[in-house]
Amino acid sequence: MHRLAAALYEVALTFWVGGLWAIGYLAAPTLFATLAHDRPLAGALAGRLFELMGWVGLACGSYLLLFSLLRFGAISFKRWNFWLILLMLLLTAVSLFGIQPLLAQIKADALPREVMESVLRNRFATWHGVSSILYLVQSVLGLLLVGGTLRGGAR
Repeated sequence: MHRLAAALYEVALTFWVGGLWAIGYLAAPTLFATLAHDRPLAGALAGRLFELMGWVGLACGSYLLLFSLLRFGAISFKRWNFWLILLMLLLTAVSLFGIQPLLAQIKADALPREVMESVLRNRFATWHGVSSILYLVQSVLGLLLVGGTLRGGAR
């Protein structure tokens, strides 16, 4: 059973970090490039993908923390990967439950205009920038986790 749990740890880590990179740095830019004539549609699709990735992050991050706590107990709190996972999980929650709903509300408040054509453009751009920075931080932390796992330091 321990081998299955350890294998699921690696799958969860791969799914979460790989998903962050695939959605944020491949799928979203491709949507905007392909749908350049319909940026609101590209934004809506990218937003949905980021939301789904947020739920994946919550599930995977929770499993990774639980695995660590069950396997190492209190020693988990002395392990660098535990704190990286916790930070990534917190950033995911802030994004999913704080920033993404705020961006959706700003878009709704801009109706019937598109948000980028409204007086709310600057507010939206600011929060979108904050969201992008948090996403980049998550992506880098994930890269550090994967690198540590490859070196055998995470489990």
